[in-house]
Amino acid sequence: MGSVQVHPEIGLLLNLIDQAYEKKAWHGPNLRGSLRGLTAAEAVWRPHPQRRSIAEIVLHAAYWKYIVRRRLRGDKRGSFDLKGSNWFPVPAPLTETTWRQYLQLLERAHRDMRAVVAELPHERLGNKPGGSKVSNAAIISGIAAHDLYHTGQIQLLKRLHKSEVRSQRSESQKGPSKADF
Repeated sequence: MGSVQVHPEIGLLLNLIDQAYEKKAWHGPNLRGSLRGLTAAEAVWRPHPQRRSIAEIVLHAAYWKYIVRRRLRGDKRGSFDLKGSNWFPVPAPLTETTWRQYLQLLERAHRDMRAVVAELPHERLGNKPGGSKVSNAAIISGIAAHDLYHTGQIQLLKRLHKSEVRSQRSESQKGPSKADF
């Protein structure tokens, strides 16, 4: 069974979304790689009560992959796995089971979106889907940029979390100071 040939423009776009999501690339981490090995506790941590957590970013990224798929196919709204749109509340504490479900949702949303891109006739790359101000090509390249943008945020959140944990450990090992007496 041979592989299906895709138009070079579609192939280029598939390469962009693959590198941004899961394939090795010159730019460093991709979205999936930035999530590897994270625990639910790390995923739900926030640097400040009014800032996003990694878990929220994961659901947001899955939602926008769904939006890209929906727009490219011309589907109606309302078939995303979660109620709401764009940013979704995440329970705290977050269980490991729920965290794995979020990661599976992101994976499924990526696979479904990628399949639609692979099947898109290259003649439609310049078309603007209903409700969109930009072309199909811009939407597809944009979702790759979206993944990379959030990859950077996740990398930063991981470093901030590690720094806070290290700081808390250091503070607890110091013991009481003279000012405490």
